Amino acid sequence: MPAADSEWVLTAQRIADDELFPAAPAVERLDRVPPNHLNLLADHGFYGLPAPVEFGGLGRAGFPVLTDVIAALAGGCLTTTFVWLQHLAPLMAVATVAQPDFRDRWLGPMAAGQVRAGLAMARPHLIRVTKVPGGYTLTGESAWVTGWELIDILLVGGVDERGLLHFFLIDARSSPTLVAEPSELMAVQASRTVSLRFTGHFVPDDRLGHTEPFASFVAAEAQGSVMNGFLALGVAGRCARLLEAEDLVSDIAQARLRLLTAAGEQVPTARAEASLLASRAAARLMVQTGSRSVLADEHAGRLYRESGFLLVFGLRPAIKTAMLQRLADPVGEPA
Repeated sequence: MPAADSEWVLTAQRIADDELFPAAPAVERLDRVPPNHLNLLADHGFYGLPAPVEFGGLGRAGFPVLTDVIAALAGGCLTTTFVWLQHLAPLMAVATVAQPDFRDRWLGPMAAGQVRAGLAMARPHLIRVTKVPGGYTLTGESAWVTGWELIDILLVGGVDERGLLHFFLIDARSSPTLVAEPSELMAVQASRTVSLRFTGHFVPDDRLGHTEPFASFVAAEAQGSVMNGFLALGVAGRCARLLEAEDLVSDIAQARLRLLTAAGEQVPTARAEASLLASRAAARLMVQTGSRSVLADEHAGRLYRESGFLLVFGLRPAIKTAMLQRLADPVGEPA
């Protein structure tokens, strides 16, 4: 059963400390996240956290709680959190923009974690949508799909000849028209991240959730970008705890506030600052830990690799520009 609002973050922190963090070095060397990690999050209601209240979640008003849960879990095991996080965007899409019958069909099982989702959002026009009798075909590639063989369905966005973005929920299974190629990553390798190639992949009409102009989707991406920033704050927070560094705790609190209050053009700057803070905290932990940081079972080395990964995960041009400016002029970076 889900906890009350004030308990969500405490529950996430307890799971992170007692279950995820001790196992994180071993998970890093596996080929996939242990199912019991994901089941644990489902059992505690985290798969439905952003769902409407009537489905056991907190709805839109719970966004600050959701972000703090992301940070808490990421400080336990970024790989597990990374797979779970992919589920949230499909869940929120079904809850907020899908047709009513589509919403009724999918939202309950998704909020309960019985049906687990991933995300395949190719950048402009990389997945082409064509209307055919009884449904649609998808052709193209999505270079970043996380959770393959750990998820049941996939939210796929593709663009038709008019520039209209279509959102589908498709079965997350390989086939002759849907081929997965595993990716080799510097961190979170057990996340089962793949590139997907669609070759005339048929999707029936009843799997279309909604359509919108592509420009509208781009304008609405800010919330997802903020959520990604809390992965970095989770890594920074774990480093601060291992270092017992109160100055980092203060920096993280300030970065959290900037992420939560950022709007419009402020979002890329807040994201850049969070990622750089995680990188700085992890580098400090590496140095403090010393040469044993290079050993495979040391948390310091793992957190350093994860912080490097988060510098470029979900990178958009405006975030990249903000980050490069701060790297070139570190005096201007917030303390």
